[in-house]
This record gives sequence, structure tokens and C-alpha cells, in this order.
Amino acid sequence: MTGARRLAVALSGGVDSAVSCRLIQDEGHEVVALFMELGQGDVLRQRARAMADFLGVDFQVVDLRDPFRHQVIDYFCQSYARGQTPNPCVVCNPAIKCGLLLDMALEMGCEALVTGHYVRQEERGGVACLRCGLDPVKDQSYFLCGLRQDQLRHLRFPLGGLLKSQVFALAREYDLPVAGGESQDVCFLEEGSPGDFLARELASPPLPGDIVDSQGRVLGRHQGIHCYTIGQRRGLGISAPKPLYVVAIRATENQVVVGPDAELYRAELRLLEPANWLAGEGPGLPWQGRVKIRYRHQEGAKATLTRDDQGLLVRFAQPQRAITPGQFAVFYQDDLLLGGGEIVGAKSPSP
Repeated sequence: MTGARRLAVALSGGVDSAVSCRLIQDEGHEVVALFMELGQGDVLRQRARAMADFLGVDFQVVDLRDPFRHQVIDYFCQSYARGQTPNPCVVCNPAIKCGLLLDMALEMGCEALVTGHYVRQEERGGVACLRCGLDPVKDQSYFLCGLRQDQLRHLRFPLGGLLKSQVFALAREYDLPVAGGESQDVCFLEEGSPGDFLARELASPPLPGDIVDSQGRVLGRHQGIHCYTIGQRRGLGISAPKPLYVVAIRATENQVVVGPDAELYRAELRLLEPANWLAGEGPGLPWQGRVKIRYRHQEGAKATLTRDDQGLLVRFAQPQRAITPGQFAVFYQDDLLLGGGEIVGAKSPSP
């Protein structure tokens, strides 16, 4: 960027947003700090306000509690009630943080919204693109697979080219009053588990039912399908000579299916359509590249994306462990983020 701009910073009071704000200030831009009021309580808001005061920037609270509840929390609850494992951050970014908060920033006369995501941006042939963050451990491109071109053109990510250790070093250099801890993956869960949260939020939580093996033999009872996720081992309440894992959740039968680790592997997955493509349109099919099936999927896996009479299908070069409906399959060409879609089902390898 050249010349001074009026920019908004999504400020939480944590180290990432605070360092992002200071880096933007160092470039000479006028900054307004926006705090997303999502119902987190007074402590976080006060921490963010104190940080804005320390940085000497205007501070405004944007009340997004209602849309956050309807678009993120309701989605989270309904997904678990269907036996899926949702990813609220993937939904929140295009709808709330890089959606409504960005809209507010633009209405205030700001040219862009700055966030603390670890992701790099560039333009290729007039198309706004995202690349993985330089820090492979902190790369957050997975969570931004739902963004659109009109959003990308008004977003800035100052931390994408930095390691987390460098961000902490900058925080010390700037003498920022931030704690060293990491933020929670799901901001609205506080200290409880998803099951505890859902028990409070769902008017009619899923009922207890049978835990069965892949042959349908009853091995125990579950507390409600919303308390379980694919790959789970702990908390099953059943004993067996070898470790058992949740390998499937059958919502219509109200069953949790368990089996040995080998039964967790799947060779294909199906996507809910339409998938989202950052460039506005998807790659030519068949496409080959790298696919992540969860945020902590390290480098992802080699796969081919095709279309058949049932829709979009991802076939992996090697079967993948614990493919989970409700999570997102996110597509990469080298380190370039292409887009992603919600996983709706998976298929075992052929015998």
C-alpha cells in the first residue's frame, strides 16, 4: 500500500490483533479499532478497550450478537444435532468477521479491515488470492476458505509473512500489554465442552441411544449423538480388548458406531454444494492437488476432485483417517488457497 489510508482493525486485545494494529500504525495509516460484541462478557471487551487506549486509536464496539447467534451458534447446534461436527470459524469468517464487520468498516469510510489471521495475500491476473501463512504451525488459510472476491479486496493480513515467535518478539518490542496465551478454537464455548454447551442451547437435545459395532451389535449406550465425533476414543463408556473409536454416527437410527482404528480410514468424500471458490469459479475438472479435511491436517493429502451424477467427489491417493461430516474439505494448489466445501459423507476403501 502506498499513502496513508483509513483502516479498521478487528481488535480483540490479544497478541495477534494488537501486533497487527501496531504494524498498520507504523505504516502511517489512520486506524479505528473495532471490537466484535458476540456475547463474550465484559472482560474481553475491557481488555480490547485498554489495548486501544494503549495504542492511541479510536475504539468502537460493534454489536453482532444477534447475527452471530443466528448464523453461527444456531448452525453449530443444528449440525451437532444431525450427528455432524461443525466448524464455526469457517462459517463465521465470511458471514461475521469478514462479512458484517467488514461492511461496518466500509460504511465508516475505512478502505479495508485488518485482521490477525496468519495468511498471505496477493493479486494474480486481477484476482485477489490467498496463500498459506509463512508459519506452517499457525497458518489459518483453512478458516478463510469461504471468502469471496468482494471481501478479499478489502481485507489486510499483516501477520501472514511472520512466524508466531516473531509476533511475540514484536509484542515485547512494542511493550504491548498482552498475555502470551492462545485464544480458544471455539470462542463461545468458554471452558465447557460442546456437549455441555449443546445441553444448554438445544431445546430438545438428541436422546440417548445405542453404541454399536459395524455389524450392528450393541456394545453400550451413548448420551446423545451430539456428544460424539468421528475419531473419538475417550468417554465412550465401554470396555474392549483393543481400543475402539467412533467411526460413524447414524443420526436417523440414533446410533454411534465404534470400531478399531483401521475402520476410520476413508478413500473418498462428498461435498455439500455449492462449494466456495475464492476466485469466483472452481478449477477445471478433474483437478489434482492438496486437500485438507480439518485444520490440523498438517500438509493435507494428495487428491483428485471430480464430478459424477451425485455431485462433487474427492478421491484421495491414500485413504485418510477420520474424515468427518460437518468439517470442511479445503483445496490448495501448492500454497495457494482455492476454496472449500462442507463434507457430507465419506466412503471406505474398496476391499
